[in-house]
Amino acid sequence: MTAPDDPLVIFTPSGKRGRFPAGTPVLTAARQLGVDLDSVCGGRGICSKCQITPAYGDFPKHGLTVTEDALTPWNAVEERYKSKRGLIEGRRLGCQACIAGNVVIDVPPESQVHKQVVRKRAEARQIVMDPATRLYYVEVAEPDMHEPSGDLERLERALSDQWGLAHVKGDLRTLQMLQPALRKGAWSVTCAVYHGDGLGEARILHVWPGFYEGSIYGLAIDLGSTTIAGHLCDLVTGEVLASTGLMNPQIRFGEDLMSRVSYAMLNPNGAAEMTRAVRGAMNALVEQTAAEARIAPELIFEAVIVCNPVMHHLLLGIDPVELGQAPFALATASAQTLWASEIDMRMHPDARIYILPCIAGHVGADAAAVALSEAPNQSDELMLVVDVGT
Repeated sequence: MTAPDDPLVIFTPSGKRGRFPAGTPVLTAARQLGVDLDSVCGGRGICSKCQITPAYGDFPKHGLTVTEDALTPWNAVEERYKSKRGLIEGRRLGCQACIAGNVVIDVPPESQVHKQVVRKRAEARQIVMDPATRLYYVEVAEPDMHEPSGDLERLERALSDQWGLAHVKGDLRTLQMLQPALRKGAWSVTCAVYHGDGLGEARILHVWPGFYEGSIYGLAIDLGSTTIAGHLCDLVTGEVLASTGLMNPQIRFGEDLMSRVSYAMLNPNGAAEMTRAVRGAMNALVEQTAAEARIAPELIFEAVIVCNPVMHHLLLGIDPVELGQAPFALATASAQTLWASEIDMRMHPDARIYILPCIAGHVGADAAAVALSEAPNQSDELMLVVDVGT
């Protein structure tokens, strides 16, 4: 029996809510509301299937302020589990954490009994393969005491002489892997070279000893406000090897874009929280896609990302507040080319990330991608493009 003044519990992403007496285990509340929260050990803190993430702060859309004491303190069972098997920072066990006040609780995908499978189809179409990153096999002159030069300089010369690649440069990471690779490969190596966007020098991203028989990969990502979808492409053959998707965890901060802008406005660290959440999800997508294709994430050398302006700003760590009020000014309307490390993406450390340009305050890179892929400018027929999102 609940009372009107009992704590309000809201679960995301399901949106299910209800009031429960203080002291009710989160798992019990979830079961009574029909929330998809797993558990196979009978609530003894052994299986860890019921992991949840409490969210703290102001939630204007729910009319709630969630304080740090909204759940009962960390207990001995949780401490024992963490010491033996580990627990992600911020996670609690739903069978052990009890309700103490109004709270918003996120159920991560791995804790859901019927996990949501999110996929977006990769359309087959004729394209000309012209990746920015390519593989080059070269034979490098051995060092000579009579003609002193560095290994990197001789590699750069070999790329120029054998492939016509002038002005190719390597950085510290290249230097750190180069000498062992040259000697292991008997002075022949395969290089992954990024040719840039026409504005800068070509860069050596990776060096393998001898002839590298594998491939390199690129990832196309559609970062939506509700779902995130990815397609992994072989940059040598053009084949799409894997397609995966997951829910955008930012949904716990607001189901629609303006709710998330409001969260950033009303919470001092709100934008940073949402940035961490979406970058974590992007890395989960990278790992999931690489696992499906049975490749190492470190072999992903390029990624192209499209998104709406609010997702664009939050991914880049830019406060989206200006997009919530007229004149809806973008921080930038230009395309962005970044190193993967700049937005904490766990693929090859020197992978290049390309984010298509936003068009206006609420017309994003996703719309630019549609115009680029469907090419309505090359047809005399009228074309209607409809994106039913969120």
